[in-house]
Amino acid sequence: MFKRRIQLRTVDDVREFVKAADKCSFDVNILNGETLIDAKSIMGVMSLDLSGELVVCYGEEDTLLEQTLKKFAV
Repeated sequence: MFKRRIQLRTVDDVREFVKAADKCSFDVNILNGETLIDAKSIMGVMSLDLSGELVVCYGEEDTLLEQTLKKFAV
Protein backbone atom coordinates (compact mmCIF):
# COMPACT_ATOMS: atom_id res chain seq x y z
CA MET A 1 0.00 0.00 0.00
CA PHE A 2 1.28 3.43 -0.98
CA LYS A 3 0.59 6.55 1.09
CA ARG A 4 1.18 10.16 0.08
CA ARG A 5 0.44 13.39 1.94
CA ILE A 6 -1.25 16.12 -0.08
CA GLN A 7 -3.15 19.35 0.35
CA LEU A 8 -6.01 20.44 -1.89
CA ARG A 9 -6.50 24.19 -1.64
CA THR A 10 -9.20 24.98 -4.20
CA VAL A 11 -12.26 23.41 -5.82
CA ASP A 12 -10.23 23.10 -9.03
CA ASP A 13 -7.57 21.15 -7.12
CA VAL A 14 -10.26 18.77 -5.87
CA ARG A 15 -11.65 18.31 -9.39
CA GLU A 16 -8.21 17.56 -10.84
CA PHE A 17 -7.38 15.11 -8.06
CA VAL A 18 -10.72 13.26 -8.25
CA LYS A 19 -10.46 13.05 -12.05
CA ALA A 20 -7.02 11.40 -11.76
CA ALA A 21 -8.21 9.03 -9.01
CA ASP A 22 -11.32 8.09 -11.01
CA LYS A 23 -9.17 6.90 -13.93
CA CYS A 24 -7.45 4.31 -11.70
CA SER A 25 -8.69 0.72 -11.92
CA PHE A 26 -7.90 0.21 -8.22
CA ASP A 27 -9.19 1.79 -4.99
CA VAL A 28 -7.90 5.22 -4.04
CA ASN A 29 -8.87 6.53 -0.61
CA ILE A 30 -8.27 9.63 1.46
CA LEU A 31 -7.61 9.39 5.16
CA ASN A 32 -8.40 12.52 7.19
CA GLY A 33 -8.01 11.79 10.89
CA GLU A 34 -10.34 8.84 11.53
CA THR A 35 -12.36 9.42 8.34
CA LEU A 36 -11.75 7.30 5.24
CA ILE A 37 -13.26 8.63 1.99
CA ASP A 38 -13.37 7.19 -1.53
CA ALA A 39 -11.13 9.56 -3.50
CA LYS A 40 -13.21 8.93 -6.64
CA SER A 41 -16.19 10.67 -5.04
CA ILE A 42 -16.09 14.44 -5.53
CA MET A 43 -18.85 14.89 -2.93
CA GLY A 44 -16.89 12.78 -0.45
CA VAL A 45 -13.69 14.75 -0.99
CA MET A 46 -15.53 18.09 -0.80
CA SER A 47 -17.03 17.01 2.55
CA LEU A 48 -13.55 16.86 4.12
CA ASP A 49 -11.83 19.69 5.96
CA LEU A 50 -9.49 20.85 3.19
CA SER A 51 -7.62 23.34 5.37
CA GLY A 52 -5.08 20.71 6.43
CA GLU A 53 -3.13 17.80 5.04
CA LEU A 54 -4.78 14.67 3.66
CA VAL A 55 -3.28 11.19 3.32
CA VAL A 56 -3.96 9.40 0.04
CA CYS A 57 -3.84 5.59 0.23
CA TYR A 58 -3.70 3.38 -2.86
CA GLY A 59 -2.55 -0.11 -3.78
CA GLU A 60 -0.91 0.21 -7.19
CA GLU A 61 1.27 2.66 -9.07
CA ASP A 62 -0.28 4.79 -11.79
CA THR A 63 1.60 7.44 -13.77
CA LEU A 64 -1.25 10.00 -13.93
CA LEU A 65 -2.08 9.59 -10.26
CA GLU A 66 1.59 9.89 -9.25
CA GLN A 67 1.98 13.11 -11.30
CA THR A 68 -1.15 14.57 -9.71
CA LEU A 69 -0.01 13.62 -6.21
CA LYS A 70 3.36 15.28 -6.81
CA LYS A 71 1.56 18.48 -7.79
CA PHE A 72 -0.33 18.56 -4.48
CA ALA A 73 2.41 17.06 -2.28
CA VAL A 74 3.06 18.60 1.11
